[in-house]
Amino acid sequence: MKSNKLQLLVLILVFVTACGGGGGSSPTPTPAPAQPTLPGLVSIAITPANPALVPGGSQQFVATGTLADNTKQDVTNSVIWSSSATAVAVVRSGGLTSPAGADPSTNTTTIAATLGDISAATNLTVTGGATVDNVMPISVNGALCAPDSSYPNKPCVRVTVCAPGTANCQTIDDILLDTGSFGLRIFKDALPTLTLPQVTVASGPLAECIQFGDGSSLWGPVQTASVILGNEPAVQVPIQVIDATFGFSDPALLPLNFGCFNAHGNPASARYTGILGVGVLTHDCGVTCETNAEVGIYYSCNGTTCNGTTVPQASQVLNPATALPRDNNGVIVQLPAVPPGGTTSITGNLIFGIGTQPNNTPSQVTAYGTDVNARFNTLFNGRNYSGFIDSGSNGLFFNPPAASAHLFPNCEGTTWFCPAATASFSAINTGVAPLSTRGSVSFQIGNFFSLNSSGNNVFTEVGGTFRGGFDWGLPFFFGRYVFVGFEGTVSSLGTGPYWAY
Repeated sequence: MKSNKLQLLVLILVFVTACGGGGGSSPTPTPAPAQPTLPGLVSIAITPANPALVPGGSQQFVATGTLADNTKQDVTNSVIWSSSATAVAVVRSGGLTSPAGADPSTNTTTIAATLGDISAATNLTVTGGATVDNVMPISVNGALCAPDSSYPNKPCVRVTVCAPGTANCQTIDDILLDTGSFGLRIFKDALPTLTLPQVTVASGPLAECIQFGDGSSLWGPVQTASVILGNEPAVQVPIQVIDATFGFSDPALLPLNFGCFNAHGNPASARYTGILGVGVLTHDCGVTCETNAEVGIYYSCNGTTCNGTTVPQASQVLNPATALPRDNNGVIVQLPAVPPGGTTSITGNLIFGIGTQPNNTPSQVTAYGTDVNARFNTLFNGRNYSGFIDSGSNGLFFNPPAASAHLFPNCEGTTWFCPAATASFSAINTGVAPLSTRGSVSFQIGNFFSLNSSGNNVFTEVGGTFRGGFDWGLPFFFGRYVFVGFEGTVSSLGTGPYWAY
Protein backbone atom coordinates (compact mmCIF):
# COMPACT_ATOMS: atom_id res chain seq x y z
CA MET A 1 0.00 0.00 0.00
CA LYS A 2 1.27 3.44 -0.79
CA SER A 3 0.58 6.70 0.93
CA ASN A 4 2.79 9.75 0.81
CA LYS A 5 3.98 11.59 3.89
CA LEU A 6 2.17 14.84 3.06
CA GLN A 7 -1.48 14.85 4.02
CA LEU A 8 -2.38 17.37 1.34
CA LEU A 9 -1.53 14.89 -1.39
CA VAL A 10 -3.76 11.83 -1.17
CA LEU A 11 -2.27 9.10 -3.33
CA ILE A 12 -3.07 5.58 -2.22
CA LEU A 13 -1.99 2.84 -4.59
CA VAL A 14 -2.20 -0.77 -3.53
CA PHE A 15 0.13 -3.25 -5.17
CA VAL A 16 -0.23 -7.00 -5.00
CA THR A 17 2.60 -9.48 -4.81
CA ALA A 18 2.06 -13.01 -5.94
CA CYS A 19 0.41 -15.11 -3.25
CA GLY A 20 2.01 -18.37 -2.13
CA GLY A 21 5.60 -19.46 -2.52
CA GLY A 22 8.18 -19.91 0.23
CA GLY A 23 7.72 -21.91 3.38
CA GLY A 24 4.79 -22.12 5.75
CA SER A 25 1.25 -23.26 5.37
CA SER A 26 -1.54 -21.63 3.41
CA PRO A 27 -5.19 -21.39 4.41
CA THR A 28 -7.62 -23.77 2.77
CA PRO A 29 -9.22 -21.88 -0.11
CA THR A 30 -12.82 -20.85 0.45
CA PRO A 31 -14.99 -21.21 -2.66
CA ALA A 32 -15.88 -17.92 -4.30
CA PRO A 33 -19.28 -16.72 -3.12
CA ALA A 34 -22.18 -17.77 -5.30
CA GLN A 35 -24.22 -15.19 -7.15
CA PRO A 36 -27.43 -14.28 -5.26
CA THR A 37 -30.50 -16.20 -6.32
CA LEU A 38 -34.26 -15.97 -5.77
CA PRO A 39 -35.83 -19.31 -4.78
CA GLY A 40 -38.42 -20.41 -7.29
CA LEU A 41 -37.41 -17.91 -9.97
CA VAL A 42 -38.11 -19.31 -13.44
CA SER A 43 -37.84 -16.28 -15.73
CA ILE A 44 -37.12 -12.55 -15.92
CA ALA A 45 -38.77 -9.98 -18.16
CA ILE A 46 -37.25 -6.56 -18.93
CA THR A 47 -39.45 -3.59 -19.73
CA PRO A 48 -39.58 -1.59 -21.88
CA ALA A 49 -38.49 -3.87 -24.71
CA ASN A 50 -36.07 -2.63 -27.38
CA PRO A 51 -36.39 1.13 -26.70
CA ALA A 52 -34.56 3.93 -28.50
CA LEU A 53 -32.76 6.71 -26.67
CA VAL A 54 -31.36 10.08 -27.77
CA PRO A 55 -28.05 11.48 -26.47
CA GLY A 56 -28.62 13.24 -23.18
CA GLY A 57 -31.65 11.16 -22.28
CA SER A 58 -31.99 8.24 -19.89
CA GLN A 59 -33.99 5.04 -19.77
CA GLN A 60 -35.20 3.30 -16.63
CA PHE A 61 -35.45 -0.44 -17.17
CA VAL A 62 -37.53 -2.63 -14.87
CA ALA A 63 -36.85 -6.33 -14.27
CA THR A 64 -39.83 -8.49 -13.25
CA GLY A 65 -39.29 -12.04 -12.08
CA THR A 66 -41.81 -14.83 -12.49
CA LEU A 67 -41.76 -17.50 -9.78
CA ALA A 68 -42.70 -21.16 -10.04
CA ASP A 69 -46.15 -20.47 -8.59
CA ASN A 70 -46.69 -17.94 -11.39
CA THR A 71 -46.49 -14.95 -9.05
CA LYS A 72 -44.45 -11.98 -10.14
CA GLN A 73 -41.88 -9.93 -8.20
CA ASP A 74 -39.99 -6.73 -8.97
CA VAL A 75 -36.29 -7.72 -9.04
CA THR A 76 -34.92 -4.50 -10.56
CA ASN A 77 -32.65 -3.85 -7.59
CA SER A 78 -31.65 -7.50 -7.15
CA VAL A 79 -30.42 -8.42 -10.62
CA ILE A 80 -26.94 -7.72 -12.02
CA TRP A 81 -27.36 -5.22 -14.85
CA SER A 82 -24.92 -5.04 -17.75
CA SER A 83 -24.46 -3.31 -21.10
CA SER A 84 -22.72 -5.19 -23.91
CA ALA A 85 -21.33 -1.97 -25.41
CA THR A 86 -20.50 0.55 -22.69
CA ALA A 87 -19.23 2.97 -25.34
CA VAL A 88 -22.85 3.24 -26.53
CA ALA A 89 -24.71 3.21 -23.21
CA VAL A 90 -24.03 2.39 -19.59
CA VAL A 91 -26.44 0.92 -17.04
CA ARG A 92 -26.30 1.45 -13.31
CA SER A 93 -27.42 -0.93 -10.63
CA GLY A 94 -31.14 -0.28 -10.46
CA GLY A 95 -31.57 -0.38 -14.24
CA LEU A 96 -31.11 3.32 -15.07
CA THR A 97 -29.38 3.59 -18.45
CA SER A 98 -27.72 6.59 -20.10
CA PRO A 99 -25.90 7.08 -23.42
CA ALA A 100 -22.13 7.18 -23.23
CA GLY A 101 -21.66 7.76 -26.93
CA ALA A 102 -18.11 7.41 -28.32
CA ASP A 103 -18.21 4.36 -30.54
CA PRO A 104 -18.91 5.31 -34.16
CA SER A 105 -19.02 1.64 -35.20
CA THR A 106 -22.32 0.87 -33.49
CA ASN A 107 -25.25 2.57 -31.82
CA THR A 108 -26.90 -0.52 -30.32
CA THR A 109 -26.18 -2.30 -27.07
CA THR A 110 -27.73 -5.26 -25.30
CA ILE A 111 -29.00 -4.56 -21.79
CA ALA A 112 -29.04 -7.72 -19.68
CA ALA A 113 -30.42 -8.55 -16.23
CA THR A 114 -29.11 -11.64 -14.45
CA LEU A 115 -30.07 -13.25 -11.16
CA GLY A 116 -28.46 -16.59 -10.41
CA ASP A 117 -28.83 -18.79 -13.50
CA ILE A 118 -31.74 -16.79 -14.90
CA SER A 119 -31.22 -13.89 -17.28
CA ALA A 120 -33.03 -11.73 -19.79
CA ALA A 121 -31.93 -9.18 -22.35
CA THR A 122 -33.26 -6.43 -24.57
CA ASN A 123 -31.69 -4.13 -27.13
CA LEU A 124 -31.21 -0.38 -26.66
CA THR A 125 -30.56 1.88 -29.63
CA VAL A 126 -29.02 5.34 -29.24
CA THR A 127 -30.17 7.50 -32.14
CA GLY A 128 -28.85 10.76 -33.55
CA GLY A 129 -25.57 10.51 -31.72
CA ALA A 130 -22.21 11.66 -32.99
CA THR A 131 -18.80 10.98 -31.54
CA VAL A 132 -18.71 12.52 -28.08
CA ASP A 133 -15.59 14.52 -27.32
CA ASN A 134 -15.71 14.28 -23.54
CA VAL A 135 -15.60 10.51 -23.07
CA MET A 136 -12.43 8.50 -22.45
CA PRO A 137 -12.53 4.69 -22.22
CA ILE A 138 -11.50 2.92 -19.00
CA SER A 139 -10.30 -0.66 -19.03
CA VAL A 140 -10.07 -2.57 -15.75
CA ASN A 141 -7.57 -5.40 -16.31
CA GLY A 142 -8.42 -5.23 -19.99
CA ALA A 143 -6.98 -4.10 -23.30
CA LEU A 144 -5.64 -0.77 -22.04
CA CYS A 145 -3.64 -2.42 -19.25
CA ALA A 146 -0.33 -4.24 -19.48
CA PRO A 147 -0.96 -7.92 -18.64
CA ASP A 148 -0.39 -8.57 -14.94
CA SER A 149 -2.34 -11.44 -13.42
CA SER A 150 -1.24 -10.59 -9.87
CA TYR A 151 -2.56 -7.00 -10.00
CA PRO A 152 -6.36 -7.17 -9.66
CA ASN A 153 -8.68 -4.18 -10.00
CA LYS A 154 -6.31 -2.14 -12.15
CA PRO A 155 -8.11 0.74 -13.95
CA CYS A 156 -6.27 1.88 -17.07
CA VAL A 157 -6.71 4.72 -19.55
CA ARG A 158 -4.91 5.89 -22.69
CA VAL A 159 -3.28 9.33 -22.79
CA THR A 160 -1.61 11.18 -25.66
CA VAL A 161 1.39 13.38 -24.84
CA CYS A 162 2.97 15.79 -27.32
CA ALA A 163 5.96 18.12 -27.33
CA PRO A 164 4.34 21.58 -27.05
CA GLY A 165 3.80 23.33 -30.36
CA THR A 166 4.66 20.24 -32.42
CA ALA A 167 2.97 17.23 -33.99
CA ASN A 168 5.46 14.96 -32.23
CA CYS A 169 3.15 12.90 -30.01
CA GLN A 170 3.01 9.53 -28.31
CA THR A 171 -0.11 7.68 -27.23
CA ILE A 172 0.44 5.67 -24.08
CA ASP A 173 -1.60 2.84 -22.56
CA ASP A 174 -1.37 1.35 -19.07
CA ILE A 175 -1.92 4.72 -17.38
CA LEU A 176 -3.47 4.17 -13.95
CA LEU A 177 -6.64 6.21 -13.44
CA ASP A 178 -6.43 7.71 -9.95
CA THR A 179 -9.10 9.89 -8.34
CA GLY A 180 -6.93 9.96 -5.20
CA SER A 181 -4.15 12.10 -6.72
CA PHE A 182 -3.70 15.15 -8.91
CA GLY A 183 -1.67 15.39 -12.10
CA LEU A 184 -0.13 13.31 -14.86
CA ARG A 185 3.01 11.26 -14.21
CA ILE A 186 4.59 9.14 -16.94
CA PHE A 187 7.79 7.11 -17.02
CA LYS A 188 10.54 8.50 -19.21
CA ASP A 189 10.74 5.06 -20.84
CA ALA A 190 7.29 5.64 -22.36
CA LEU A 191 8.35 8.93 -23.98
CA PRO A 192 11.43 7.89 -25.99
CA THR A 193 10.84 10.23 -28.94
CA LEU A 194 9.69 13.32 -27.03
CA THR A 195 11.81 16.19 -25.78
CA LEU A 196 9.76 18.22 -23.32
CA PRO A 197 10.69 21.69 -21.98
CA GLN A 198 12.08 21.57 -18.46
CA VAL A 199 10.34 23.62 -15.76
CA THR A 200 12.89 25.63 -13.76
CA VAL A 201 12.59 27.13 -10.28
CA ALA A 202 15.26 29.02 -8.31
CA SER A 203 17.56 28.91 -11.37
CA GLY A 204 17.57 25.13 -11.47
CA PRO A 205 15.57 22.29 -13.03
CA LEU A 206 12.49 21.46 -10.96
CA ALA A 207 12.20 17.87 -9.76
CA GLU A 208 9.61 16.11 -7.65
CA CYS A 209 9.59 13.26 -5.15
CA ILE A 210 6.36 11.46 -4.32
CA GLN A 211 7.06 9.13 -1.40
CA PHE A 212 4.64 6.31 -0.57
CA GLY A 213 3.79 4.61 2.68
CA ASP A 214 5.23 1.27 1.60
CA GLY A 215 8.66 2.90 1.29
CA SER A 216 8.73 3.29 -2.49
CA SER A 217 8.57 6.54 -4.42
CA LEU A 218 8.42 8.29 -7.78
CA TRP A 219 11.22 10.71 -8.64
CA GLY A 220 11.78 12.78 -11.74
CA PRO A 221 11.78 16.21 -13.37
CA VAL A 222 8.76 18.43 -13.91
CA GLN A 223 8.40 19.19 -17.61
CA THR A 224 5.81 20.88 -19.80
CA ALA A 225 3.72 18.73 -22.13
CA SER A 226 0.73 19.08 -24.39
CA VAL A 227 -1.74 16.49 -23.09
CA ILE A 228 -4.74 15.07 -24.95
CA LEU A 229 -7.47 13.32 -22.93
CA GLY A 230 -9.85 11.39 -25.17
CA ASN A 231 -11.11 13.71 -27.90
CA GLU A 232 -10.87 16.84 -25.76
CA PRO A 233 -8.64 19.70 -27.00
CA ALA A 234 -4.97 19.48 -26.04
CA VAL A 235 -3.95 21.31 -22.87
CA GLN A 236 -0.42 22.44 -22.03
CA VAL A 237 0.43 21.56 -18.42
CA PRO A 238 3.39 20.61 -16.18
CA ILE A 239 3.72 16.85 -15.72
CA GLN A 240 6.16 14.66 -13.83
CA VAL A 241 8.44 12.57 -16.03
CA ILE A 242 9.34 9.62 -13.82
CA ASP A 243 13.09 9.09 -14.02
CA ALA A 244 15.02 7.65 -11.08
CA THR A 245 18.32 8.65 -12.72
CA PHE A 246 17.48 12.35 -13.05
CA GLY A 247 20.42 14.25 -11.53
CA PHE A 248 22.13 10.97 -10.57
CA SER A 249 24.33 8.63 -12.55
CA ASP A 250 23.10 5.63 -10.56
CA PRO A 251 19.51 5.41 -9.28
CA ALA A 252 20.76 3.30 -6.39
CA LEU A 253 22.47 6.44 -5.05
CA LEU A 254 19.22 8.38 -4.96
CA PRO A 255 17.93 7.08 -1.61
CA LEU A 256 21.35 7.36 0.03
CA ASN A 257 22.04 10.94 -0.97
CA PHE A 258 18.59 12.39 -1.14
CA GLY A 259 15.79 10.71 0.78
CA CYS A 260 13.49 9.69 -2.10
CA PHE A 261 13.62 6.06 -1.04
CA ASN A 262 13.25 3.05 -3.35
CA ALA A 263 12.38 5.09 -6.41
CA HIS A 264 10.74 3.00 -9.12
CA GLY A 265 13.17 2.72 -12.00
CA ASN A 266 10.83 1.61 -14.77
CA PRO A 267 7.24 0.61 -15.53
CA ALA A 268 7.96 -3.04 -14.74
CA SER A 269 8.94 -2.07 -11.21
CA ALA A 270 5.92 0.18 -10.68
CA ARG A 271 3.52 -2.09 -12.62
CA TYR A 272 2.06 0.82 -14.55
CA THR A 273 3.34 3.20 -17.25
CA GLY A 274 2.03 6.30 -15.53
CA ILE A 275 -0.68 7.79 -13.34
CA LEU A 276 -3.46 10.15 -14.39
CA GLY A 277 -4.57 11.92 -11.21
CA VAL A 278 -8.03 13.46 -11.61
CA GLY A 279 -8.96 13.97 -7.95
CA VAL A 280 -10.88 16.94 -6.56
CA LEU A 281 -7.87 19.26 -6.25
CA THR A 282 -6.22 21.29 -9.00
CA HIS A 283 -2.53 21.01 -8.07
CA ASP A 284 -0.63 18.22 -6.36
CA CYS A 285 0.55 20.46 -3.50
CA GLY A 286 -1.07 23.87 -3.92
CA VAL A 287 -0.51 26.70 -1.45
CA THR A 288 1.51 24.47 0.89
CA CYS A 289 4.39 24.10 -1.58
CA GLU A 290 4.00 27.67 -2.75
CA THR A 291 4.97 28.93 0.72
CA ASN A 292 7.05 26.12 2.28
CA ALA A 293 10.34 24.86 0.81
CA GLU A 294 10.66 21.98 3.30
CA VAL A 295 7.56 20.01 2.39
CA GLY A 296 9.61 17.23 0.82
CA ILE A 297 7.95 17.16 -2.60
CA TYR A 298 9.55 19.80 -4.84
CA TYR A 299 13.31 20.36 -5.33
CA SER A 300 15.48 22.66 -7.40
CA CYS A 301 18.46 20.72 -8.73
CA ASN A 302 21.99 21.70 -9.76
CA GLY A 303 23.87 18.65 -10.95
CA THR A 304 23.58 16.05 -8.20
CA THR A 305 22.59 18.62 -5.58
CA CYS A 306 18.86 19.04 -5.03
CA ASN A 307 17.43 21.37 -2.42
CA GLY A 308 13.85 21.83 -1.29
CA THR A 309 12.18 24.79 -2.91
CA THR A 310 8.97 26.73 -2.94
CA VAL A 311 7.07 26.40 -6.22
CA PRO A 312 4.44 28.74 -7.68
CA GLN A 313 1.25 26.87 -8.44
CA ALA A 314 1.68 27.62 -12.14
CA SER A 315 4.79 25.40 -12.11
CA GLN A 316 3.36 22.57 -10.02
CA VAL A 317 2.11 19.32 -11.52
CA LEU A 318 -1.49 20.04 -12.52
CA ASN A 319 -4.61 17.90 -12.82
CA PRO A 320 -4.94 18.23 -16.64
CA ALA A 321 -8.73 17.85 -16.60
CA THR A 322 -8.97 21.18 -14.74
CA ALA A 323 -7.26 22.91 -17.68
CA LEU A 324 -9.80 21.84 -20.32
CA PRO A 325 -11.49 24.77 -22.07
CA ARG A 326 -15.06 23.60 -21.39
CA ASP A 327 -15.56 20.35 -19.47
CA ASN A 328 -13.34 21.50 -16.63
CA ASN A 329 -15.46 21.45 -13.46
CA GLY A 330 -15.11 17.74 -12.74
CA VAL A 331 -15.14 14.21 -14.09
CA ILE A 332 -17.43 11.20 -13.83
CA VAL A 333 -16.09 7.68 -13.42
CA GLN A 334 -18.58 5.13 -14.73
CA LEU A 335 -17.94 1.42 -14.28
CA PRO A 336 -20.45 -1.43 -14.52
CA ALA A 337 -21.44 -3.68 -11.64
CA VAL A 338 -19.23 -6.72 -10.99
CA PRO A 339 -20.85 -10.05 -10.06
CA PRO A 340 -19.97 -11.83 -6.79
CA GLY A 341 -16.79 -13.82 -7.24
CA GLY A 342 -15.50 -11.41 -9.87
CA THR A 343 -14.89 -11.35 -13.59
CA THR A 344 -11.87 -11.24 -15.89
CA SER A 345 -12.17 -7.60 -17.02
CA ILE A 346 -14.62 -4.75 -17.46
CA THR A 347 -14.80 -1.55 -19.46
CA GLY A 348 -16.28 1.82 -18.56
CA ASN A 349 -15.90 5.53 -19.19
CA LEU A 350 -14.22 8.60 -17.81
CA ILE A 351 -16.55 11.48 -18.67
CA PHE A 352 -15.24 15.04 -18.50
CA GLY A 353 -17.40 17.83 -17.11
CA ILE A 354 -20.44 17.91 -14.82
CA GLY A 355 -23.54 19.41 -16.39
CA THR A 356 -21.58 20.83 -19.31
CA GLN A 357 -22.96 18.43 -21.94
CA PRO A 358 -26.04 16.20 -22.22
CA ASN A 359 -24.08 13.07 -21.28
CA ASN A 360 -22.73 14.43 -17.98
CA THR A 361 -25.89 15.90 -16.45
CA PRO A 362 -26.24 14.68 -12.85
CA SER A 363 -29.18 12.42 -12.05
CA GLN A 364 -30.04 10.64 -8.81
CA VAL A 365 -26.73 11.41 -7.08
CA THR A 366 -25.89 13.17 -3.82
CA ALA A 367 -22.84 15.41 -3.31
CA TYR A 368 -20.52 15.11 -0.30
CA GLY A 369 -18.14 18.01 0.31
CA THR A 370 -14.45 17.43 1.07
CA ASP A 371 -11.88 19.42 3.00
CA VAL A 372 -8.70 20.94 1.53
CA ASN A 373 -7.08 17.50 1.77
CA ALA A 374 -9.81 15.91 -0.41
CA ARG A 375 -11.31 14.03 2.55
CA PHE A 376 -14.66 13.65 4.29
CA ASN A 377 -15.79 11.63 7.30
CA THR A 378 -16.53 7.91 7.27
CA LEU A 379 -18.19 6.29 10.29
CA PHE A 380 -17.84 2.51 10.51
CA ASN A 381 -18.82 0.37 13.51
CA GLY A 382 -18.60 3.34 15.87
CA ARG A 383 -15.23 4.59 14.63
CA ASN A 384 -14.68 7.82 12.68
CA TYR A 385 -12.22 7.76 9.80
CA SER A 386 -10.80 10.31 7.40
CA GLY A 387 -12.41 8.96 4.24
CA PHE A 388 -11.62 9.41 0.56
CA ILE A 389 -12.72 7.91 -2.76
CA ASP A 390 -9.76 6.56 -4.67
CA SER A 391 -9.87 4.64 -7.96
CA GLY A 392 -6.08 4.15 -7.72
CA SER A 393 -6.53 1.71 -4.83
CA ASN A 394 -7.52 -1.78 -5.87
CA GLY A 395 -9.51 -2.62 -2.73
CA LEU A 396 -11.38 -1.18 0.22
CA PHE A 397 -8.78 -0.34 2.87
CA PHE A 398 -9.23 0.59 6.53
CA ASN A 399 -8.10 -0.39 10.00
CA PRO A 400 -11.02 -2.33 11.52
CA PRO A 401 -12.35 -1.09 14.86
CA ALA A 402 -11.06 -3.22 17.74
CA ALA A 403 -14.53 -4.53 18.58
CA SER A 404 -14.96 -5.98 15.08
CA ALA A 405 -11.35 -6.81 14.21
CA HIS A 406 -12.16 -10.54 14.40
CA LEU A 407 -14.39 -10.11 11.35
CA PHE A 408 -11.42 -9.00 9.24
CA PRO A 409 -8.59 -11.53 9.60
CA ASN A 410 -5.64 -10.91 7.30
CA CYS A 411 -4.49 -13.44 4.74
CA GLU A 412 -1.31 -15.16 5.85
CA GLY A 413 1.69 -12.90 5.25
CA THR A 414 -0.36 -10.05 3.73
CA THR A 415 -2.55 -7.13 4.73
CA TRP A 416 -5.46 -8.40 2.59
CA PHE A 417 -8.58 -9.59 4.40
CA CYS A 418 -9.34 -13.32 4.37
CA PRO A 419 -12.58 -14.02 6.26
CA ALA A 420 -13.96 -17.55 6.05
CA ALA A 421 -17.00 -16.30 4.14
CA THR A 422 -18.02 -13.12 2.37
CA ALA A 423 -19.85 -10.74 4.70
CA SER A 424 -21.82 -7.53 4.16
CA PHE A 425 -21.20 -4.29 6.05
CA SER A 426 -22.39 -0.70 6.05
CA ALA A 427 -20.66 2.61 6.74
CA ILE A 428 -21.86 6.22 6.81
CA ASN A 429 -20.16 8.99 4.83
CA THR A 430 -20.63 12.62 5.87
CA GLY A 431 -19.51 15.49 3.69
CA VAL A 432 -17.78 18.69 4.75
CA ALA A 433 -19.88 21.87 4.98
CA PRO A 434 -21.50 23.37 3.05
CA LEU A 435 -22.15 19.97 1.41
CA SER A 436 -22.42 18.17 4.75
CA THR A 437 -24.66 15.44 3.40
CA ARG A 438 -24.88 12.15 5.28
CA GLY A 439 -25.54 8.78 3.65
CA SER A 440 -24.89 5.08 4.14
CA VAL A 441 -22.79 2.86 1.87
CA SER A 442 -23.01 -0.91 1.78
CA PHE A 443 -19.99 -3.03 0.93
CA GLN A 444 -18.77 -6.61 1.10
CA ILE A 445 -15.49 -8.17 2.17
CA GLY A 446 -14.51 -11.65 0.98
CA ASN A 447 -11.53 -13.96 1.16
CA PHE A 448 -8.81 -12.45 -1.01
CA PHE A 449 -6.83 -15.68 -1.38
CA SER A 450 -9.88 -17.57 -2.63
CA LEU A 451 -10.95 -14.81 -4.98
CA ASN A 452 -7.45 -14.30 -6.35
CA SER A 453 -7.12 -18.01 -7.12
CA SER A 454 -10.33 -18.03 -9.18
CA GLY A 455 -8.71 -16.88 -12.42
CA ASN A 456 -10.67 -13.62 -12.34
CA ASN A 457 -9.03 -10.19 -12.07
CA VAL A 458 -11.84 -7.81 -11.10
CA PHE A 459 -13.53 -8.12 -7.71
CA THR A 460 -16.03 -6.06 -5.73
CA GLU A 461 -15.41 -7.70 -2.34
CA VAL A 462 -11.65 -7.30 -1.73
CA GLY A 463 -10.08 -5.17 0.98
CA GLY A 464 -7.27 -4.95 3.48
CA THR A 465 -5.77 -3.17 6.45
CA PHE A 466 -4.75 0.48 6.14
CA ARG A 467 -4.05 2.89 8.99
CA GLY A 468 -4.28 6.12 6.99
CA GLY A 469 -8.08 6.48 6.96
CA PHE A 470 -10.93 4.77 5.14
CA ASP A 471 -9.93 4.27 1.51
CA TRP A 472 -12.96 3.70 -0.72
CA GLY A 473 -10.96 2.07 -3.49
CA LEU A 474 -11.98 0.79 -6.91
CA PRO A 475 -14.69 -1.65 -5.68
CA PHE A 476 -16.66 1.42 -4.55
CA PHE A 477 -16.96 2.50 -8.21
CA PHE A 478 -18.51 -0.72 -9.54
CA GLY A 479 -22.13 -0.19 -10.59
CA ARG A 480 -21.98 3.55 -9.86
CA TYR A 481 -21.53 6.92 -11.47
CA VAL A 482 -18.97 8.65 -9.24
CA PHE A 483 -18.74 12.43 -9.73
CA VAL A 484 -15.50 14.23 -8.86
CA GLY A 485 -16.20 17.95 -8.40
CA PHE A 486 -13.04 20.04 -8.77
CA GLU A 487 -12.20 22.65 -6.16
CA GLY A 488 -13.52 26.15 -6.82
CA THR A 489 -15.77 25.08 -9.69
CA VAL A 490 -19.56 25.12 -9.78
CA SER A 491 -22.16 22.67 -11.07
CA SER A 492 -25.76 21.89 -10.20
CA LEU A 493 -24.39 19.64 -7.44
CA GLY A 494 -22.68 22.56 -5.67
CA THR A 495 -19.23 24.14 -5.45
CA GLY A 496 -16.20 21.84 -5.39
CA PRO A 497 -14.38 20.12 -3.93
CA TYR A 498 -16.91 17.31 -3.54
CA TRP A 499 -17.63 13.69 -4.35
CA ALA A 500 -21.09 12.68 -5.59
CA TYR A 501 -22.59 9.26 -6.16
